[in-house]
Amino acid sequence: MAKLTQGSQSQIELTIVPTPTIRTIATKNNQHSLLIVVVRRIKESLRSILSRFHAGYFRISLSLGGQALLWKTLIEPIDVDDTDTVRHVLRMFHPTAFLALWFLALVTLILLSFLYVLRCLFFTKMVKVEFLNHVGVNYLFAPWISWLLLLQSAPFVAPKEVSYLVLWWIFAVPVVALDVKIYGQWFTKGKKFLSTVANPTSQISVIGNLVGAQAAANMGWKECAVCLFSLGMVHYLVLFVTLYQRLSGGNRLPAMLRPVFFLFFAAPSVASLAWASIAGAFDTASKMLFFLSLFFFTSLVCRPALFKRSMRRFNVAWWAYSFPLTVLALASTEYAQEVKGILKLQGLYVPLLSTLQQQLFVTGFADCNIDMHPSL
Repeated sequence: MAKLTQGSQSQIELTIVPTPTIRTIATKNNQHSLLIVVVRRIKESLRSILSRFHAGYFRISLSLGGQALLWKTLIEPIDVDDTDTVRHVLRMFHPTAFLALWFLALVTLILLSFLYVLRCLFFTKMVKVEFLNHVGVNYLFAPWISWLLLLQSAPFVAPKEVSYLVLWWIFAVPVVALDVKIYGQWFTKGKKFLSTVANPTSQISVIGNLVGAQAAANMGWKECAVCLFSLGMVHYLVLFVTLYQRLSGGNRLPAMLRPVFFLFFAAPSVASLAWASIAGAFDTASKMLFFLSLFFFTSLVCRPALFKRSMRRFNVAWWAYSFPLTVLALASTEYAQEVKGILKLQGLYVPLLSTLQQQLFVTGFADCNIDMHPSL
């Protein structure tokens, strides 16, 4: 379109106003349609991820948090007379390696927590079903345990600081709230209820109390630490007897979920660490719990056929191996610091075993199959 205008000096100005062509309009419509398709695909992908996501994925953050605490323990200053080869070698690494591992664990936990919050908002019914499931409800302890592990291994927060205290309360209160829900059912719904719902994942609730007790003991709150420790250990004894009587009936769980049997030695390992923090030394009680965890570890390792079917392909359930081995390595390290002589050798190979095994999981994480059993 052309427009003629006459100025004060009789000059003619020609202004050309572009008129939208059919091609321009079609291009804009195609771009708008493409944007709508992309947004729709993202929504569908997100809904698909959230619908299959569950609290069992927090086993990843649980394992990484345990590894961060293990590395922090191994690189801490040691006595000049200490001949622990592993700790001397690991102290040669730059602190950036530990910081990278800790931040990896933090980012992973934040991402998983964000996804689970979205699941709670958009798939409330699925979350309710998971909360009422006798297996899935136990993994609701996992995110809070992961936060407590990261709090203990945090390079920027000291146990005596106010921020440590505030964060401990934020992470420990949900654990106690879940205790009231789960242990209250065990106590009030009759003697057959526990034998019906008890399974190896039930030990995660015990681990939550013990990790909370260890974190409380580190900041000097011995009374809170003893409270959580006693709460966890009393129910561990009840749960241990219930599970031990029918351990041979492992077919109650699908074959792909049998890695959770490693939790049998995770609970006493964490208990030995928690009591060592409360008592201020790796004393006889801690050693007894440590030896119990070694016995369970040996018993499971000597039965590889139990895990043969679950090892056919990599999936999220494999992360159930990582955290128990990590806490066993931590307990082994503390025991190695306490004793002298040839028995100290077990404090050398268990941390290495745990570290190498963790690297295997990180390497294979990209091949992880997220189509898991609905109960986990």
